[in-house]
Formats: sequence, C-alpha cells, structure tokens
Amino acid sequence: MNNIKCFITGKKLDKRDAVPASSIRRNLTDFIRTEHPDFDDNAYLSHEALQQYRRKYLQSIIEKEAGEAVKVEAEVVDSIIKQELTTTTPDNDDQSSFGQKLADKVADFGGSWTFILSFSTILLIWIFVNTFVLANKGFDPYPYILLNLVLSCLAALQAPVIMMSQNRQEAKDRERNEYDYKVNLKAELEIRMLHEKLDHLMVTQMQKIMEFQQMQMDSMEELSQRLDNHIKNDKKKL
Repeated sequence: MNNIKCFITGKKLDKRDAVPASSIRRNLTDFIRTEHPDFDDNAYLSHEALQQYRRKYLQSIIEKEAGEAVKVEAEVVDSIIKQELTTTTPDNDDQSSFGQKLADKVADFGGSWTFILSFSTILLIWIFVNTFVLANKGFDPYPYILLNLVLSCLAALQAPVIMMSQNRQEAKDRERNEYDYKVNLKAELEIRMLHEKLDHLMVTQMQKIMEFQQMQMDSMEELSQRLDNHIKNDKKKL
C-alpha cells in the first residue's frame, strides 16, 4: 500500500487519496477501459483523475443522445462534478439599467386600463373644450390638427418603448428556458447516475452474499467431515 500509484497519471498517491477501481461503478470503469484497456479492478486512481473521467463520461452521454455538447451542457456537467447548484434565479432586475427599467414601467402603464381611460378622458375634454366651450375658435379647432400631431408623436414614441420592453421580456424568457433546461438535464443525469450506483451496489452486495454463502457451505462441509471422522473413531474404539 505504500507504493500506490495512479493508473492514469502514474503519480504516487497517499492511501487517503487513492480510489480503488473495485469501488468505482462498472459503467465508468468500462468507459475508462475504452482509453486504457489494461485498467482492471486492482488499479487505483487519484481523485483528480476520477473527476476527469466522470466529466468525460457525462459528456459522452450528452453527445450520444443530443449531439455535440455545448456551453450549457458543459456548465451542467461541471455543476454535477462540483456538486453545486446549476444556476441562480434568472429574474434579476438589479442588473437592469435605468433606461430598461423605465421602458418596462412605460410599457406596463401603456398597456393598462388606467392609461386607456385617462387618455380617453383627455381626448374627450380636448374635443369638448375646443368645440363647445371655445366654439371652434380655440387653440385647436375642428378637425383638431394639433391633437392629431400629439397622437402621432405619442404613437411614434410609444411603439419603440414597447418593442424595447418586449425584447427584454424575450431575453428573460430565453434565460428562464435555459435555466429550466439546465435543471432538467442535471436531474436526468443525476437520476441516471443514481441508477448506476444502485446497480453497482446490488451487484456488489450479491457478490458479498454469494461469498458469505460459500463460506457457510465450506464451514458446513468442514463440520460434516469432522463429525464423520469423530463417528468413525468412536466405531473403531468400540
């Protein structure tokens, strides 16, 4: 045990830093054998080498089922290896600029009943004052050219503000969808790894049970032989 070496790197290892191949899941050892055919259950790996091949194994699963692993999948693999959360909550408005926040508020107000009712009231007052109070001799007589100019300017300014807010909402939706995809992918990979661990434990436990049964059978046979010898000796004495 004092001459333990990592099978992959060849570096000498302390006993606490050595991971025996017999304790690694079978699927992972089979994957390591694709690159190192001489790897067997008597070999040892360092924790760094084990983490490296776990990462490669998870990436191979992703590439096999979904094609080439991209940045998002790589982040999920790293989070599993490091046992970290996939990502933080995507809706973080603290990073928004003042203009973006203002665009959101303007778009929210422009699409509300408050804006519709208040603006309709202003239009009716404008028309009533110029038509009846000022008898079409006020600042904007019929056909209300100034009112049309105000409405045109308002529409010209409101449209890009609403588009800006929609673009921000689409960016939030994309970020939220990416977050959901990361969570689902991580859950799928961890469930698969959990199944593999359970299979590995079942195989290991079955092997131990078979060994215990074999030891019991050997003990029974030994006791039976001793009993037979004892009976034979008693018969000879008689």
